[in-house]
Amino acid sequence: MANEDSPKKRLLTGDRPTGKLHLGHYVGSLANRVKLQDEYDCYILLADLHMLTTKPQKEAIDELRDNIREIVLDYLAVGIDPTKATFYLQSAIHAVYEMNLVFEMLVTLPRLARLPSIKDMARAAKFDEEAVPFGLIGYPVLQAADILMPRAHIVPVGKDNEAHIEITREIARRFNFLYGETFPEPESIIGDIPTLPGTDGKSKMSKSLNNAIFLSDDDATVAKKIKTAYTDPNRISADVPGNVEGNPIFAYHDAFNTDKSEVNDLKDRYRRGAVGDVEVKEKCIAAVNGFLDPVRKRRAEYERDSGLVEQILYEGTLKTQEIANETLKEMKKAMGLAGIWNRISRKARDRIKKSETA
Repeated sequence: MANEDSPKKRLLTGDRPTGKLHLGHYVGSLANRVKLQDEYDCYILLADLHMLTTKPQKEAIDELRDNIREIVLDYLAVGIDPTKATFYLQSAIHAVYEMNLVFEMLVTLPRLARLPSIKDMARAAKFDEEAVPFGLIGYPVLQAADILMPRAHIVPVGKDNEAHIEITREIARRFNFLYGETFPEPESIIGDIPTLPGTDGKSKMSKSLNNAIFLSDDDATVAKKIKTAYTDPNRISADVPGNVEGNPIFAYHDAFNTDKSEVNDLKDRYRRGAVGDVEVKEKCIAAVNGFLDPVRKRRAEYERDSGLVEQILYEGTLKTQEIANETLKEMKKAMGLAGIWNRISRKARDRIKKSETA
């Protein structure tokens, strides 16, 4: 069902507020959000309920306020315009809780358990196989509620979340089959660079693995992280031919070095054993800091504007609450649940009124 009140199709995306965002977030999703914000009616959620699936501890919840502020500043710094995108707090959208409950009835546990990303998240959170919370297994169902709440048509995600969008599509199809056409089937959009390796060269860039370069890192911190980053362990000197593939430094060059002739030259010389890691890393540092300089500048400007982040979130959340309540109303109407309560309440009010006038 199209959003008849808006000439644009809708986009939904967001992040768990577990800390500042990094370069992997940028190439995986943020770049697409910036690119698409003129074309779509954009909704960006701060997914604090999702955070509870792996971090339910009180100390983690206590950190939410600061983490949410930091992420919104990252959004603004990379160029997401709050006049074009609606930022909102997930836990303040109470209709999503009800939608999540209904959608849980439309998908099986084996279907959810097959998702590799859930297993990866459980391992990252250090959960034993028998101690994985129900909420983590149901993570994609709550994600479906987030996406279908504004009746989103597209979802920019990282490669590891693509399978989750398919779950959303299946739930939308199942609901529409049972109760009538209510939800669109959203499409995922993957970034040009689906996964960015971490500085350790072992896995994707991640806050929890301590291998990330953050969007808010200063020049010196970026330089330190890149200088100590993994390259090719078999290359013991500059005259030994090295591997470009699987080398994080060249992945960063591909993502952030706008001088493609320089990148190609470095790759060629690296493969021939005609350039040292020092030169490759120094030029990588220059490229990454060149990308981050305007991001840092915008971030500092927004950070100085006291109360701006809170106002953006407050106004966006109020707007989203209205949309969510309307979606829930239409959803219950399609299911017939609204009619049941309406009939009960009408008969009850009539009886109460008669007893009062008797």
